[in-house]
Amino acid sequence: MKSSQFTVLPGWPFLAFSLLIFLQSCEKDDLSLRSVNGEELSGGTTTIFAADDDAFSFQAPGLSETDGLNFFTGNSLFNQNWVTAPASTTARDGLGPLFNARSCSGCHFKDGRGRPPAYPGEVSHGLLLRLSTGNALAGDPIPDPYYGGQLQDQSVLNVDTEAAFSIDYETITGSYADGSPYELQRPNYRIGELTQGELTATNISPRIANQMVGLGLLEAIDETTLLAMADPNDADGDGISGKVNYVYDVVADDLRPGRFGWKANQPSVLQQVAAAFAGDLGITSDLFPDENCPPSEDCSELANGGSPEIPMDNLQKVTLYSSTLAVPGRRNWEAQDVLRGKEIFRRLNCSSCHREEIVTGDHPDFPVLSGQTIRPYTDMLLHDMGEGLADNSPEFLATGQEWRTPPLWGIGLFNIVNGHTNYLHDGRARDLEEAILWHGGEAADSREGFKELSASERDDLLAFLNSL
Repeated sequence: MKSSQFTVLPGWPFLAFSLLIFLQSCEKDDLSLRSVNGEELSGGTTTIFAADDDAFSFQAPGLSETDGLNFFTGNSLFNQNWVTAPASTTARDGLGPLFNARSCSGCHFKDGRGRPPAYPGEVSHGLLLRLSTGNALAGDPIPDPYYGGQLQDQSVLNVDTEAAFSIDYETITGSYADGSPYELQRPNYRIGELTQGELTATNISPRIANQMVGLGLLEAIDETTLLAMADPNDADGDGISGKVNYVYDVVADDLRPGRFGWKANQPSVLQQVAAAFAGDLGITSDLFPDENCPPSEDCSELANGGSPEIPMDNLQKVTLYSSTLAVPGRRNWEAQDVLRGKEIFRRLNCSSCHREEIVTGDHPDFPVLSGQTIRPYTDMLLHDMGEGLADNSPEFLATGQEWRTPPLWGIGLFNIVNGHTNYLHDGRARDLEEAILWHGGEAADSREGFKELSASERDDLLAFLNSL
């Protein structure tokens, strides 16, 4: 029998080797996975492409010349420290008498995200404790009679600080279906050094300062769009029952859809900014004219920065700044591991709450934010996240187990901008993996699906999230 005859062509070994590599890569990569046109434009046409530590601090493209100039004034008011009155810098005096930070950026460093204190006694880290003794008729929290609606751990000279708090962590262990172990940490809060008598608040809710990008785009989403995404009674039977929180709007003197804050407890960027000035810095405004005054002090005897301490014109400039911070675009959105992770994200039903795409309506003040196709990965709705994440502090229509779906845009840049990867409302999750594992309630099935993934599938999902 004749042996097989082969004719060896010039370059054949190289071609054969190249074909082998190609076939092996096809086994690894699903070449049918393709990015969607424009999906990298998280903020629509207002997207900017930056991935350094200033990625959250650029103004949205397309602002008018006047708005652009006011953006820089708002930036100054947001980032520079406020001081005790009286002072030569009358535009930024009136701090306190009680406060949690000396500037907005004290909690939102580089327009980013806060974190738990790194050591006992650290201040201006971006985590605060909300206090309430119950709820009024409309559902708004009733503040503690001695310590108010928020625990203040700093004060001006000659005024007692309300209290201090520390955090101990309990370790919780578990494992994935493939046997890989994981650890979670559950925070326990200790409040001490009380100066105003007994703390009677029965509801204590820790809240991390969130990143600032894209707030105006979220404000531009129509109420009808929010309601169309809501399914409060789970009529479609998919186990997801998001609802709109209706909260008190100071300007409208009526209930409006809540959009901002961990429990969607603020209806507008203006009110969110004014509430932060009042609660975090002790700066009064036309919206919130009362001082942060402890019962032990006669605040009428203390110097203030005027009435109000931040006039409406400046408050509106900070609101403009906060509304028009641009959303960074995606990175690596065309990479195969990211595309595989996106498919896993959908398969686990994460996109039921973290909606991938929304079209904004008309923004009344900033036309550049109107009619934008945005990819915020949120539905802006309240969802039951289970007992593990419960703060047991109802707020308007939000129960003690419900939280607003946080936007995921920019989530992969937190470590670059802020130097940490603390997630969830209290920063307990030390990375995205832990954040997923804390999901419960309506998200329990998605969490269990994540635990069933292989190590490479988990890596793909995290690569997708880090691309946002």
